[in-house]
Amino acid sequence: MKLKCKKIKIAIISILAVCGIFLAVGLYFYQVAVVPGHKSFINNDTKLVKTDPLYKEKKWYQNVYKQKWIMKSADDNLTLDANYIPANNSKKTVIVLHGFMNNKDTMGAYAAMFHKLGYNVLLPDARGHGQSEGNYIGYGWREKVDVKKWAEKVIKRNGNKSQIAIFGVSMGGATTMMSSGLKMPKQVKAYIEDCGYTNVKDEIEHEAEDLYHFPAFPRFPLVEVLSGITRIRAGYFLKDASSVKQVAKNKRPILFIHGAKDTFVPTQMVYQNYKAANGPKELWVVPGAKHAKSFATHPIQYQEKVNNFLSKYM
Repeated sequence: MKLKCKKIKIAIISILAVCGIFLAVGLYFYQVAVVPGHKSFINNDTKLVKTDPLYKEKKWYQNVYKQKWIMKSADDNLTLDANYIPANNSKKTVIVLHGFMNNKDTMGAYAAMFHKLGYNVLLPDARGHGQSEGNYIGYGWREKVDVKKWAEKVIKRNGNKSQIAIFGVSMGGATTMMSSGLKMPKQVKAYIEDCGYTNVKDEIEHEAEDLYHFPAFPRFPLVEVLSGITRIRAGYFLKDASSVKQVAKNKRPILFIHGAKDTFVPTQMVYQNYKAANGPKELWVVPGAKHAKSFATHPIQYQEKVNNFLSKYM
């Protein structure tokens, strides 16, 4: 009996030790994945290099006059920051959404493209990014309601005859898709997403395998632990943050763009997102383009694709 009790005690201690290890590792990855800060695997350098195929666009953005817009988040009472670039009293505006641990200034080339096409451009910093407040990254799920509020702010400033498109790259692309599932103002006419993921859980599981080379075990339980911690601290489970489920609710036009050689957000994800969309939709898988490099890889064709799509609806 004593031997049996001892074995049970050892088993309980072992289980608790394993749980403690998973919790500790989960908390570490929460810092890496959900807490804002410098990430070694993300490049948010805005330094100008003349060999950059988008040098002229980025140079234009650095020099152009920008209005500073401030807004409170749709919840949590966070102060959010944005740049606004008007275009000759135009009623057409594109809201441009940046990627994971980037900021509004990293989207300067896209701002130049849209402004050249005759659109006002609004570039917000997402929660916990750039000059916006926040102690967590919502991966588009928490930010989607802020996008709706930014659209309402555009309408208030520019009038009820406003026409709005929402555009985003990477996490911004996912935010675009997630916001499309909301009941948006009628002035929101179209969406363009570039290299967004299917849902946050899928993306983090992919990165755990790609960056850290975790096998199925312990990858699966670790991501579940991380998801639980994220629910407690940031208000959402990782699988809740689903682009697929949100685009299925959307009836407005959406253009899906994805690099054919994207390994950070695997190209296969765009096919799942595209299939789920119920409104008018178009898909462009960009030859030779890596993650978030479709514009830089084919700048002329990229602008043509975007312009042709928006011209149908705005």
